[in-house]
Amino acid sequence: MFATMKYILVTGGVISGIGKGIIASSVGTILKSCGLRVTAIKIDPYINIDAGTFSPYEHGEVFVLDDGGEVDLDLGNYERFLDIRLTKDNNLTTGKIYQSVINKERKGDYLGKTVQVVPHITDAIQEWVMRQARVPVDDDGVEPQICVIELGGTVGDIESMPFIEAFRQFQFKVKRENFCNIHVSLVPQPSATGEQKTKPTQNSVRELRGLGLSPDLIMCRCSTSLENSVKEKISMFCHVEPEQVICVADVSSIYRVPLLLENQGVVGYFCQRLDLPIETRPRKMLTKWKEMSDRSDRLLEQCSIALVGKYTKFTDSYASVIKALEHSALAICHKLDIKYIDSADLEPNTLKEEPVKYHEAWQKLCSADGILVPGGFGVRGTEGKIHAINWARKQKKPFLGVCLGMQLAVCEFARNVLEWEDANSTEFHPESKHPVVIDMPEHNPGQMGGTMRLGKRRTIFKTTNSILRRLYGDAEYVDERHRHRFEVNPELKDHFEGKGFHFVGQDVEGERMEVIELDDHPYFVGVQYHPEFTSRPIKPSPPYFGLLLASAGKLQSYLQKGCCLSPRDTYSDQSGSSTPDSEIVEQVLKLARKMFPDLNGLFGMSICSRQQAVK
Repeated sequence: MFATMKYILVTGGVISGIGKGIIASSVGTILKSCGLRVTAIKIDPYINIDAGTFSPYEHGEVFVLDDGGEVDLDLGNYERFLDIRLTKDNNLTTGKIYQSVINKERKGDYLGKTVQVVPHITDAIQEWVMRQARVPVDDDGVEPQICVIELGGTVGDIESMPFIEAFRQFQFKVKRENFCNIHVSLVPQPSATGEQKTKPTQNSVRELRGLGLSPDLIMCRCSTSLENSVKEKISMFCHVEPEQVICVADVSSIYRVPLLLENQGVVGYFCQRLDLPIETRPRKMLTKWKEMSDRSDRLLEQCSIALVGKYTKFTDSYASVIKALEHSALAICHKLDIKYIDSADLEPNTLKEEPVKYHEAWQKLCSADGILVPGGFGVRGTEGKIHAINWARKQKKPFLGVCLGMQLAVCEFARNVLEWEDANSTEFHPESKHPVVIDMPEHNPGQMGGTMRLGKRRTIFKTTNSILRRLYGDAEYVDERHRHRFEVNPELKDHFEGKGFHFVGQDVEGERMEVIELDDHPYFVGVQYHPEFTSRPIKPSPPYFGLLLASAGKLQSYLQKGCCLSPRDTYSDQSGSSTPDSEIVEQVLKLARKMFPDLNGLFGMSICSRQQAVK
């Protein structure tokens, strides 16, 4: 294999939020399917050091990495698509670059020279990328071969200029055969004419070329497939071959995007452009993605989950939570229906001020098959979440509380079962006589950024009959990612245990409560950590998987079968997913049993054998 690192830069034009993250992840996926080792870097031009202090309404959720890095949600896409583990330095911001350069200046590293954007900032960017590209991200600890770099924002933004200039220089430093630029642009289709417009893409590419970067591939985001005449027009005005104009039309599932790129010859282009010594035969990993996409499109049974939160107006605020639910629903062959409920709408004050909104929120909650209360910060909407938890507990509806959701489940139980009426978290009521949730010793109230309990921490299961332990494969412990400032008060745990509210998972020292379960309930689970950050399409997160199983009425049978799904629900060994043929064959055989009772020998075969026999 080749020893030189290959770099693929993904830039965007016309508008932000165009899908650069999914396209960068998909490019990495199809290259990884060829047997290459791939890593990814996300560049955010904002001046913040990291995403830790952002409101979810600004950039969506804050994704947490193993090392405690609070980063952009696109790194979550990279990890899910590529099944890798990134570090905080894979998210590069203007703040981090300027901080590192200023620190060096203060130490005298520049020997009295005037520190400028060019060359000092641009050199620092290039050095950071080259250093981070070589950090292993797979479990085997082997150095990557391809680095996919996504530059956030749009070409022409003032704040991204130093990065564009850095990569203009970078393409000559690493040589042409080791650097490739993908430009993602929008091809709008106004409803008035129905005609696909190329002018925004032309202008965007002209701007990029004027800054010294010429795109090798132009990926056009559009609502419908790109017409040949439009593709040729973009080719002519943007100085590329028609084969270098790639259509990325809207698809039913993001899992189809790698297949879309593969079908348009993107791998073949990279082989030629970057001199990659890879085979072009069909790849097992992409077969898995195709089968996963096909399954997603064929789902008939539906399962509804009420997501009760305070940021529900912007779904990117819960991006990883939604993905974890989707992964779990796909694993049990159910179509997911998420009912977004603003927790404040469940509170009595809303009944007085906006009764229609109040009743609509409760109708959504009561009609859902399961209830999820995710993490969050701040007092707004917390009483509404407690009302939802109370309803789930009393009505025996499957419930999962994550981080703040678990803490509020403790508050709800303390108020309504232990009869501590003022039970609360000190985050919301510092003077409470029953502080069931308290701030942690390491919490620094004077500073917000990076002062939480962050990153991968170990949770030890304290009992062998825990539902969640069985969902984790009867593991003695699990390593999951955390992001919180407050925790359950350990001094009060005995009061809860005596009433059937068990703290089945604790930290290594036994001082922090990590997992709760409730007796005599189909599924009432709370976790202090964020299991959604490690969920994968083929390996759903166990707490979310348990919620979907319980909501679909399959949890008990799943546990009784030794935590195994039926052949129709499992992913096959050959490709990582159940094949469309296997599901069709199962349905055919059901019919055949009735019509031809003499075929009992056939019914006893394995699925693969049956497929061959039926064929």
